[in-house]
Amino acid sequence: MLELIEEIPADSIYYHTHSYYLRHAYAQGLFPNDFATWVTLHAHDRVLGEQLGILDPFEFDGIEQLRVEILAIMSEHLSHIKSLPRAATGEPFEFMRSHMIEADLGLETWTLREFRDALAHVEVGAIYNHVCEARLRKGRLSGDFADWLSAEDGLGLQELAARVAKAGCLGVSLEGIREQIVRLCDRELSTG
Repeated sequence: MLELIEEIPADSIYYHTHSYYLRHAYAQGLFPNDFATWVTLHAHDRVLGEQLGILDPFEFDGIEQLRVEILAIMSEHLSHIKSLPRAATGEPFEFMRSHMIEADLGLETWTLREFRDALAHVEVGAIYNHVCEARLRKGRLSGDFADWLSAEDGLGLQELAARVAKAGCLGVSLEGIREQIVRLCDRELSTG
């Protein structure tokens, strides 16, 4: 697995770390990335699984930085054990890639109330696109929502935007991210 992670396309690293949130939008699994889950369940290496499982993919500015960290964790761990873990169940790790296709949902908001109400009901894939995809593939490190909330041609709400940018940390499902942002909007609406 270590050698393959060095060679696979960045889209595959992305799929197994970031798109995990889209594939498990309503509930978190054992770990928030496929590498940690497979190592734990199929190679029976719980220590390495936990080390990989605490990686927050949103803390990295790019996939290559994340790849380097995954490789460093795996190399360090493997250098301290006597026998290499193997997939005991015969379940190989299948490297996948993804390609996102954006679809206009026909939703526009002009006020914080409209944004909050639309966010509360929009399909969860839209949250993934504007939070996860925006941060990594589009290079908007705060995410689309925070960028719009803080922009002068948006709502100009810098403090709210800073709090929204922090939503969606490790271990939070897309529904959890939605709930966090809706609560932040509710708080702003009640005080503003």
